[in-house]
Amino acid sequence: MSVQVLSPVTGLAAPISEVPDPVFSQAMVGPGVAVKPEGGAARAVAPVAGTLSTLHPHAFVVTTDDGGRAVLVHLGIDTVKLEGAGFTLHVAKGDRVRAGQEIVTWNPSEVEQQGYSSVCPVVALEVGRQALSDVTDDAGVSAGDPLFTVDS
Repeated sequence: MSVQVLSPVTGLAAPISEVPDPVFSQAMVGPGVAVKPEGGAARAVAPVAGTLSTLHPHAFVVTTDDGGRAVLVHLGIDTVKLEGAGFTLHVAKGDRVRAGQEIVTWNPSEVEQQGYSSVCPVVALEVGRQALSDVTDDAGVSAGDPLFTVDS
């Protein structure tokens, strides 16, 4: 079973290797794509339909209904240090969400003004690089556009 993963934010899709954090750039947590968001107030949406298994102001994981796939979205790098400032959650941990549903609003420009990268890794957890297909990694994307497919 394949799962199409959508971009959580509007911006420029780029190879995960361009994320300025080795945990992501070396795919230690899993393969994926980086999205460099546009500046200004923005919304981050669910990349897949499922359940919010992890939810922080700066990051979330959606596990698909079949339980087979989990996708991590991290809004910026080291943004945990902001302790939630500048992030507004619109859902709760354990909520069922549909692909494209608003999860968090934030401002990538403000993240950068605080000295952090606003790049957003979108990572398929617990799969190898070979599980990804139809990867978009050098193109403009809108929130809700396809980023990649995870094959089982």
